[in-house]
Amino acid sequence: MAIEPDLKFFIGRQPILNRKQEIFGYELLFRAASHHTTAQFESQAQASASVISSALSDFGLQDVLGDKFGFLNITAGVLHSEMLELLPIQQSVLEILETIELDDNVRLRCSELKSMGFKIALDDHIYAPEHSAFYKMVDIVKVDIMATDPAELSGIAANLRKYPVQLLAERVETVEVFEQCLEYGFELFQGYFFERPVIIGQKRIDPSGIAMMKLLQQLNENWDIDEVEETFRENPSLTFNLLKLVNSVMIGLREKIKNIRHAIMILGINHLRRWVQLALFAGKDERGLNSPLLEMAAVRGRLMELLMMQRTGQSRTSDLVETAFLTGILSLLDALYETPMEHVVESLNLSEDMADALLRRDGQLGMLLLLAERLEKADFVVVQKLLDALSISLDQLLAAQLDAFNWRNSIVQGQRRNS
Repeated sequence: MAIEPDLKFFIGRQPILNRKQEIFGYELLFRAASHHTTAQFESQAQASASVISSALSDFGLQDVLGDKFGFLNITAGVLHSEMLELLPIQQSVLEILETIELDDNVRLRCSELKSMGFKIALDDHIYAPEHSAFYKMVDIVKVDIMATDPAELSGIAANLRKYPVQLLAERVETVEVFEQCLEYGFELFQGYFFERPVIIGQKRIDPSGIAMMKLLQQLNENWDIDEVEETFRENPSLTFNLLKLVNSVMIGLREKIKNIRHAIMILGINHLRRWVQLALFAGKDERGLNSPLLEMAAVRGRLMELLMMQRTGQSRTSDLVETAFLTGILSLLDALYETPMEHVVESLNLSEDMADALLRRDGQLGMLLLLAERLEKADFVVVQKLLDALSISLDQLLAAQLDAFNWRNSIVQGQRRNS
């Protein structure tokens, strides 16, 4: 089975959360790219083999995953292939597709892979008592919530919980479904329920959030250090975090911090602005860097920044590129603060092009934001159309994605060193 050496792929990365809505891992979704975004494979097995080969040679799974688990769809052909041993074993969850017959040969191969250190999951699985030997051996059973009769879900979960497996609810798109699955004993969750704001009346943004938003407004091109210093003085928790950040940046330097103004000057406006943008999420969300909202906001912002640079040829410090980054960062504040995006836009007094992007996905910024969102959903047909409209190549997109993933990973590592 020959694999084209120059085969190009789209990559999608969908978060899988635990019961605390912290990131447990990602399902990695790949599609071959062609002009019409249709896969040019002879068979499903070839597609899956090509995916793994490309992921290892072009993407680097550890760059994409950070320190989280990666869930990979495995076809029958690849299941029995030695290619699997090239994967980062301790981070890989092999999803046995629902199209694979669960016979003794498959069970023995899964047992062998488990002994190597892989985790095994049954994908889109329908409970059946005759598969008890698999339930005793696999690590995770994925249940497609959308394809399951709600009246039967409780019983299915109860039957599977008799075995030493983790139950993963797939396609969880509302908070109500998430809470129902929690009640039934599911431990892992895949779906985008967490990015939909639950708005009950008009919820006020808390004081720390208001202070962060105030800082964002102050840290513009014509910033006044006196105003910024005063905002830190008024918010001791912000000052504490500022000093922690400066200390992490100043590792190896002997200079002692004299006061708030000195800390601001050492850090510099660009570093300070980026920290404030991300701290909007990390400070509000007790999950910190394991929050899927922070994860998505960081990747969106960095991706939009890099693609705007590619598209315009402007430098990272240009207003347009900075605006692209900030648009990505702010695009999930409605979910974080459980308040309408209109209120977020009004609170920050944003420019018209940013408001158009955040509220209506209009304009150049809106198209870039929509591109980032469609990538998250692995909607590669729409992604290709947006790339064409924006005159961005697939190679540019993949390079920007990997940079964004790595940048987010570097934030995590930096925070851990400083904690």
